[in-house]
Amino acid sequence: MAGGSGTRLWPLSRALYPKQFLALNGPQTLFQQAHLRLKGLDATDIAVAAPCIVGNEEHRFLVLDQLREVKADPSSLLLEPVGRNTAPAVALAALQATAGGQDPILVVTPADQTVVDVDAYTAALQTAIRAAAGGDIVILGITPDRPETGFGYIHAGDAAADGAHTVQAFVEKPDRKTAEDYLAKGGYYWNSGMFVMRASRWLAALSHFRPDIAQATEAAFKASATDNVFVRPDKAAFSAVPSESVDYAVMEQCPRQPQAGFKVRMVPLDAGWSDLGAWDAVWQVSPQDGAGNASEGDALIHDSRNTLVHATSRLVATVGLDNVVVVETPDAVLVADRSRSQEVKSIVTALSQKDRPEGSLHRRVHRPWGWYDSIDHGPRFQVKRIMVKPKAKLSLQMHHHRAEHWIVVSGTAEVTCGDKVIMLGENQSTYIPLGSTHRLANPGTIPLEIIEVQSGSYLGEDDIVRFEDNYGRSS
Repeated sequence: MAGGSGTRLWPLSRALYPKQFLALNGPQTLFQQAHLRLKGLDATDIAVAAPCIVGNEEHRFLVLDQLREVKADPSSLLLEPVGRNTAPAVALAALQATAGGQDPILVVTPADQTVVDVDAYTAALQTAIRAAAGGDIVILGITPDRPETGFGYIHAGDAAADGAHTVQAFVEKPDRKTAEDYLAKGGYYWNSGMFVMRASRWLAALSHFRPDIAQATEAAFKASATDNVFVRPDKAAFSAVPSESVDYAVMEQCPRQPQAGFKVRMVPLDAGWSDLGAWDAVWQVSPQDGAGNASEGDALIHDSRNTLVHATSRLVATVGLDNVVVVETPDAVLVADRSRSQEVKSIVTALSQKDRPEGSLHRRVHRPWGWYDSIDHGPRFQVKRIMVKPKAKLSLQMHHHRAEHWIVVSGTAEVTCGDKVIMLGENQSTYIPLGSTHRLANPGTIPLEIIEVQSGSYLGEDDIVRFEDNYGRSS
């Protein structure tokens, strides 16, 4: 499940580049880690299919690029036209998995978590898969190591011979005193949001407890359009699906209504798990110095304690800080009390209300053909650095309000302007007049980088008329 927005890790996480696609604790992104963890099952006697991804339409090329970086291909990429929470997302995956008449066991995992001990994770999954084969819905419960008020809990009973526990109840996020009591008593585990069950079993449970969600999701899925690995549920039909989480729709109902016949069981997981739900959680899993400070990037920390500094584009220096988070990006800086880092989402809300782009976009914006970085701008001008992947090309387009100058920094550019096609090498340039039909392509085998200088009365990204596009985008 890769459709989250990760607002509490702003400014590094943005709506169009959310936290699951960021590398926060190692060389791989959280999304890549989620896929690679599941590869541990390949060494067991369990047959594992290619992953099915449920994500956002706007992230589809990010998903493919990041899977290719770890030499993986999805079986399908289900693109939600609008967010409807996790219950419909899992229903889409179950419908896709059973479309060919099969009934596989689904291992459902969010794409924005981290696990340190992959061997322990694999062993827990093996136990959960064996239990799910008999018809149970199995959840992974995290063995708690501290009283935590930010997670829901699972109250588990005794374990059966197969290693899976009964689930007595799901408990909402507790206050501090209750969380301390849970830790002292034992038998309470954090709800990881990872669960295992047969696809048909999930569809049956959802149909029983929330037939409105089941029926509406199936209607949207049946009207899907398929393009290679992309599966697009009908937008109007999916927009009518009630928004609900897996927990509220099904999981919490099972122990409350045992007569329905859907048994939920739990397998403990003690493997250094974190949901990285806020900057405080990133600090907790990061390497720390003797004073409890953690840093990433170009950071100098003096006389500070229990502080996280994440520098992206420049030197960040701190003096005399205690329990503080500092996160720097090229266009925004966050400074927060580490214990209140959950409140960062209120900043994202305020940015949205003010219609400011910093809530959804980085200065560097990723596109299916590469990326562009808005270096500078002012009245009637804007300067961008543009990278085009080998063999990739932008859309054939025109602008009503701006002209453009292109200067090749590295690589080879194939430039279409009107009815002319020219080749440009390093240090060569060209001019695209206002209103001209044009296209930029990289025919080479190395990335193409150019500097683009725009000038005109309006420089917004919506001043693009597309005539032809390799990526299915419209004007």
